[in-house]
Amino acid sequence: MPVSAPAVLDSYALLALFRDEPGAIEVAQLLEKAEATGRTVLMTEINYAEVKHMMLRKEGESVWDNCRKALPSLPIQFVPIDGSLSEEAAVFKAHFKLSLADACAAALTKKLGAKLVTGDPEFRQLEKELTIHWLH
Repeated sequence: MPVSAPAVLDSYALLALFRDEPGAIEVAQLLEKAEATGRTVLMTEINYAEVKHMMLRKEGESVWDNCRKALPSLPIQFVPIDGSLSEEAAVFKAHFKLSLADACAAALTKKLGAKLVTGDPEFRQLEKELTIHWLH
């Protein structure tokens, strides 16, 4: 995936990386390319909270702590949800069956004309709305 277009990670993508699940290599390569070109990959703070919640629940505090400590070395910029992103996320949530975190990722992707990096099948319904890079 070229890094010329902005890339937005959803929770699925960062979880795949941290858990070494399918798609982890693609996410790692995307982050390496971004770092090599001085770019950042974006993720909403809501998606960050979802990653933390899921890792704490399934992997526990010590595993999450190791992942959290690795984050500053990654070229990921966490984007706060402001009024305009909240408005767009609400529209996505109203029209599609999405979690709030997924609606926030979709809103950021749309706002920036970015590519959403995910493997979450919940986003299939948005293929006509967004550019999606599907993790394998």
